[in-house]
Amino acid sequence: MTSATAADPAALHVLFLTHAFPRHSGDAAGSFVLRLASALREQRIEVTVLAPHAPSLPRREIIDEVPVVRFRYAPPSLETLAYVGTMAEQVRTSWFARLALASLLGTALWNTVRERRRLRPALLHAHWWFPSGVVGAAITHVTGVPLITTMHGSDVRLARGMSGARSALGWVMRRSRATTTVSRWLADETHALAPEQSVPLVSPMPVATELFSPGDSRRPDRLLFVGRLNAQKGIGLLLHALAASRSRATLDVVGDGPDTGELRVLAGSLGVADRVVWHGVLPQHRLPPLYRRASSVVVPSRDEGLGLVAVEALLCETAVIAFDSGGLRDVVQDGVTGLLVKQFTAEALAHAIDELLSTPDRALEMGKAGRRAALSVFSPDAVARRYAAIYRNAISPSRPTASDGAGTSR
Repeated sequence: MTSATAADPAALHVLFLTHAFPRHSGDAAGSFVLRLASALREQRIEVTVLAPHAPSLPRREIIDEVPVVRFRYAPPSLETLAYVGTMAEQVRTSWFARLALASLLGTALWNTVRERRRLRPALLHAHWWFPSGVVGAAITHVTGVPLITTMHGSDVRLARGMSGARSALGWVMRRSRATTTVSRWLADETHALAPEQSVPLVSPMPVATELFSPGDSRRPDRLLFVGRLNAQKGIGLLLHALAASRSRATLDVVGDGPDTGELRVLAGSLGVADRVVWHGVLPQHRLPPLYRRASSVVVPSRDEGLGLVAVEALLCETAVIAFDSGGLRDVVQDGVTGLLVKQFTAEALAHAIDELLSTPDRALEMGKAGRRAALSVFSPDAVARRYAAIYRNAISPSRPTASDGAGTSR
């Protein structure tokens, strides 16, 4: 059931469906999807990616040796739903965005049909159950081509909060030969939304282990936050914790979002504006130096699907302080690679910050332990081997169970 490819005639060919993918080499949007596609080549699996178009992007290109096909779905001014993580917000507030989303689903369906005919892939792999999983499930329903669907976090939050989404999620899962999530918590959340379906396999996405590596530029009393500036990511709570902390730590903030202006005002009102450095959005290659110089990376979000920022920090041997929530429990071992804060308050977060900043030697040991743990789970080679087993299991006539090495089920 393999398909011929130019690179390797005996390779298994997989068509990735996604609404987030790097727009160029080094772009952070959906970078883990590209990393998985690249790593799968070592497993004799060739990937082509189908993704939405965005202004100034070519229709066809090759990024890091991975072929990418992008489809138009609206006039250029309305092609704003993909890549920036604001699809749900736009659709909630704009009828134009809703029309664009309907067009995206329709054109994605048509282009998946076309690429399937051209490539004859052995299977489809949809990243995020919505919108790509819905498209993949429709194709599978008609053609029978096997489908793997991966939930990354934001799509599961969407299923919790949108009318009718649970039924759609269940339908996608029924049509999928296997479903995966990037953390144990996300698998449990998905199963709670679709209890009639099997619990998804747990298989995280790969991280750029060659980029995120240790250094010797560690600075005392320096904290780092990386992420969207919104309520879910908890940056407001972190600013309150900074003000409540006994230390005089400096906080680097990397990211942008709808709450940027309010957060700057909040920092001023709390009296910590002179201790916060706002960097805005940075390309991925500029993040490692910030991780390496931080005493600790703080991840104050709740219900995080996984928490790739925490993984990147640990790969740079930087201890992590995070709330005991969501997929972060899979990344941070409390007291070993960082601290998990049980109470979701600024005071509890400030106490953890003071505890780690006052014991720098302990923080350094946590960082070293964290890198060892992260490499064993999140290296591209390890992740590619797990997904290669899932794919071959899905297309096998005997369909062996996941316990034969296809992933971790709960």
